[in-house]
Amino acid sequence: MTKPLLVLGSANADLVVEVGRRPAGGETVLGGDTVVLPGGKGANTAVAAARVGASVALVGAVGDDGYGSLLRESLASSGVDTSLVKTSTRPTGIAYITVTPDGENSIVVSPGANADVSSSDVDGLSFDGVRVLTCSLEVPLETVVHAIDVASAAGVRTVLNLSPVAELPSSTLAALTVLVVNEHEAAQLASGWSELLALGPTSAIVTLGSRGVAVVEETGVVEVPAVEVAEVVDTTGAGDAFAGALSARLAEGDDLGQAARYAVKVAALSVTKAGAQPSYPTTAEVSSI
Repeated sequence: MTKPLLVLGSANADLVVEVGRRPAGGETVLGGDTVVLPGGKGANTAVAAARVGASVALVGAVGDDGYGSLLRESLASSGVDTSLVKTSTRPTGIAYITVTPDGENSIVVSPGANADVSSSDVDGLSFDGVRVLTCSLEVPLETVVHAIDVASAAGVRTVLNLSPVAELPSSTLAALTVLVVNEHEAAQLASGWSELLALGPTSAIVTLGSRGVAVVEETGVVEVPAVEVAEVVDTTGAGDAFAGALSARLAEGDDLGQAARYAVKVAALSVTKAGAQPSYPTTAEVSSI
């Protein structure tokens, strides 16, 4: 059965180590014990959406290894349909993550099986009944471009988390319903937030970290403040939590402002626990704030 929300993106094993500070070039810094957690922008987005009630499937790839099993189990236990996650001959993607005492992280990603997510995987999809396609960029760019173009032509709302920034065809940018970037990425793309729409998307969201987000539409820019939390434990995957919750609400028919206000609550709760997917809140938890 086709799901109302499709997420196309990466699935990685997150190897997380806590450090007192990040090492300088050529320096060795001792850290804590390594913790292995399920992650990847695509898988994170899908799990975040499922945790808040979305009917969602992930289009992606993992290796035939222990990390791949970990990811499949995490996705399935969260309610994500994994029938579109293929098994690659390459190893499962890995993200090497250091987390400092203030909760900030630095990440190096080894794509592995994610590089095998191809345009042919998109051609095998049925978009009947799909309301939203959400993509991120830890899989091949040409696959993302093809998916957005095909989904848009089928009348599906399209969301792209453009991180890291990559050059997209103007036709693909014009096919976007929502472009999601952080403020640094927005500055790379345009001279001002409103200028993002001149690139082609119908609307844009600029994430502002602890300050919340800016919702950019033709009618103007509206800032949605962040929800304050008692303690920031780990910011890993907070942006993906936002994208997943936003997509979930858009698939339910919310307008962009409503979806963004809900998604900032999900992102705020996600930083209060360690890891990415394990930190994502349920509908009940979101309702409590």
